[in-house]
Amino acid sequence: MEKNGIIEQVREEVFPSDKAAEKPLGKYCDHTVLRAYTTRETVKRFCEEAVRYGAASVCVNPVHVAYVHELLRGTGLYTCTVIGFPLGANRSCVKAMEAALAVEDGADEVDMVMNIGALREKDYELVRRDIAGVVAAAAGRAKVKVIIETCYLTDREIVAASLLCQQAGADYVKTSTGFGTDGARERDVRLIRQTVGDAMKIKASTNINTREDAERMIAAGADRLGTSRTPQIVTGDAKAHSASMDNQPPKQDC
Repeated sequence: MEKNGIIEQVREEVFPSDKAAEKPLGKYCDHTVLRAYTTRETVKRFCEEAVRYGAASVCVNPVHVAYVHELLRGTGLYTCTVIGFPLGANRSCVKAMEAALAVEDGADEVDMVMNIGALREKDYELVRRDIAGVVAAAAGRAKVKVIIETCYLTDREIVAASLLCQQAGADYVKTSTGFGTDGARERDVRLIRQTVGDAMKIKASTNINTREDAERMIAAGADRLGTSRTPQIVTGDAKAHSASMDNQPPKQDC
């Protein structure tokens, strides 16, 4: 190994959280609320919490984009939403239209779900066009993150998906929806980083609940974190209260 390679390797071993120290932890966090039963009042609480703890964005379902855009006006936080969520099985034209409408409503960032089945079938051209359609619909007005749902993919498929995201002009590769069988893993984030280098950013999502979780993902190469536990991450207190704790499924009548 060359001298510079040794230095970088040892630096990562000795200072695993070096990257996290470059900016406040909150600025890595997309404070996220995507449950079907989420009310506007809950969305408002998430926005207030995101501002209080210095998050990067608030990520909501498309129906709440315009509302969040107004709530966050003047705060410096981004409005983020999801496209083709959570399965990625919509037709490409539907995803593109959904993205265009979200941008009209004020979305600064759109997190689209890749056509996972097509990727597994190695229909790479369909996957690329699917992503490129959303990139075109965003028209440079919103960053595009592509959720590849790593829990369903082999290492080779993760590499292929990441390269297709890059080829299609997306800004980020994102690991997970939070609705799959697992969330972000450090090894997957590292593999994505090795694949795309510095050409793209990475969003690790799901299973990021504490400061330690966040720092591990950042050290692995993540630029952004999808989490509903921003207060716990920023304060370092795993027991800190957050709006996500109150956003539980409504109880049914017996």
